Amino acid sequence: MGSVFGCGRVSFGESPRTIVHCMIMEERKWEELNMDILVNVFGRVGMESLLLDVPFVCKPWYKASREPQCWEHLIFPEYIKPDDIWGKYSPDRGFSERLVTTYQENLSVTAFMRFIVNRSCGCATIIKLPRHCTEEALEYIANECPRLKGLDAVFHVGLFYMKSVLPQIGLHCNNFIWLSARRAGIRKYVASAIVASLPRLEYLDIPYTFFEREALVIILQGCKKLVYLDVRKCFGFCDDDAEILELASHIPVFMCEGSRIR
Repeated sequence: MGSVFGCGRVSFGESPRTIVHCMIMEERKWEELNMDILVNVFGRVGMESLLLDVPFVCKPWYKASREPQCWEHLIFPEYIKPDDIWGKYSPDRGFSERLVTTYQENLSVTAFMRFIVNRSCGCATIIKLPRHCTEEALEYIANECPRLKGLDAVFHVGLFYMKSVLPQIGLHCNNFIWLSARRAGIRKYVASAIVASLPRLEYLDIPYTFFEREALVIILQGCKKLVYLDVRKCFGFCDDDAEILELASHIPVFMCEGSRIR
C-alpha cells in the first residue's frame, strides 16, 4: 500500500496517532497540508493527543485542532472524580498531570467537561461520559450539543441523573438515537423517562445490570422505533419470559441471553 502524506514508514492501515507521530518526525512544510485532511485525521486521534500533542506542533496544526469537526466524538477519560479531576491512583493520572502542566489549571470534572464540550461548538455527535459525571455536566451537554446522536453513560453514575436530564436531551437533541448505560440499574422511573423523552431512540445498550421486569416492559411497549436492544446477563427478569419475548418480537436485534430474576 502507498504511504500517508508521503511518509514512507506508515501504511494506510496505521492508526491516526501513528500517522500523527510520523508526520511530526518527517521534515514537512506543515502549511502545505490540506486542512480537510488534517481535520479528518485529528478527529480520530483521541482527546489526549488532540489537547496535548497536536496543537503544539505548528500553527496550522493548532488551527486545525480548534476546528469543531475534530471534536465530534468526545470520549472522556473514564476515571474522573468530581472536584478532583483525577485521583492519585487513577489509570488516567498521566493525562491529568500533562493537562495541568500544559494549561496551568487543575479543573474540576464539570469544568473540564464544559471546556471540552465548548471545543465542539455544538458539533458533538457521540459522547462517552466518565464514571463520575456530574448532573451539571450532563445538563450542559444536553443544552450545548444539539447534534448529539448517542450517549454512553458509563456505569450507574452517568445514569443516576438521567431522569432530570433525559427530557432536556429529548428537547434539544433531535437526532438522538443511541443510549448505552452498561451496569446502570434500570427501574420503572428511568424507563418511563426514556420512553417519554427519547421517542426516536433506535439503539439501547443496557446489559450486565439490574433491570426491573416492569421497566423492561415499559421500554418494549413505549420505544416504538427500537431496532437494537441489548439486555444480556441482567437480573430482574428471565431470558425465557414469554411476555417479554413476545413484546420484543418486533425488534430486529433483541438480546437477553443469560438474564435471570436473581
